Amino acid sequence: MMKPKISVEIGKLKLNNPVMVASGTFGYAEEFKDFMDVKKLGAIVTKTLTLKPRKGNPMPRTCETAAGMLNSIGLENPGLAIFIREKLPFLKKTGVPIIISVASEEKPEEFLELVAQLNIIEEVAAIELNISCPNIQGKESLIAQDPAATYKIVQEVRKITGKTLITKLSPNVTSIGDIAQAAEDAGSDAVALINTLSAMSIDVDKRRPKIAAGIAGLSGPAIRPVAVKMVWEVFNKVKIPIIGMGGIMDTASALEFIIAGASAVSVGTANFINPGVSLEIIAGLKEYLVKNKISDIRELMGALKI
Repeated sequence: MMKPKISVEIGKLKLNNPVMVASGTFGYAEEFKDFMDVKKLGAIVTKTLTLKPRKGNPMPRTCETAAGMLNSIGLENPGLAIFIREKLPFLKKTGVPIIISVASEEKPEEFLELVAQLNIIEEVAAIELNISCPNIQGKESLIAQDPAATYKIVQEVRKITGKTLITKLSPNVTSIGDIAQAAEDAGSDAVALINTLSAMSIDVDKRRPKIAAGIAGLSGPAIRPVAVKMVWEVFNKVKIPIIGMGGIMDTASALEFIIAGASAVSVGTANFINPGVSLEIIAGLKEYLVKNKISDIRELMGALKI
């Protein structure tokens, strides 16, 4: 039987397969070790880190909604120092490429401090610049909503690291293609899209938002058609690889992103429902390639016929 090639490259990253787990949905991997063999993943993207520990937003901060969920976690994390001391040792043992997601709380310069410290850790395979988290209170706009701001931060980070750089983009923009172009021009090795859609759900009896912070991020299958369209849009605008995400629940939905132009996919909300779903998707991709007599998954990337 034909054994199809499913390895992919993102910048300097060489992944055994194109399936990774999305930031904020997989903790720091140790939480999933009893549910699946994390060593089989293409890559692990950590929960987003800030310089200092963050408690996150007030409760309640998640709720179900039609075909998806809302979250406003507010980047709760232990901070960089505790992460390096307590979380990184397990991640190193997995042998899987580790992508560290980072964000700033107050000023963009925090990205530079974070990256400078992560740059010297050999096991950090890549850095994801989370310039698109919608759940930090007090921030009126996101870096990812402004091409000039996106260009500036990516360019500054690029100067201080040779590691693979992935810029995570927001769907809450007029033209995601323009933002992706700015990231590429500034030296990003890849773009990841999409982050959550800005959304709200109301408890009609209490006449209050179901999420304490009011506005939250929508994820899950409800956003997938938007995400697929944006991946296609960006694929036609930039030459760098795209990591597609947004409501991937199974092999077919992962394939939608690859056919639209993604080089890899990231599974998020589905991890809460089925912790082993990523491994099922990897197996499913192989089956699809064999069934369709495709020898290399790269033949599928951007193979959309319109």
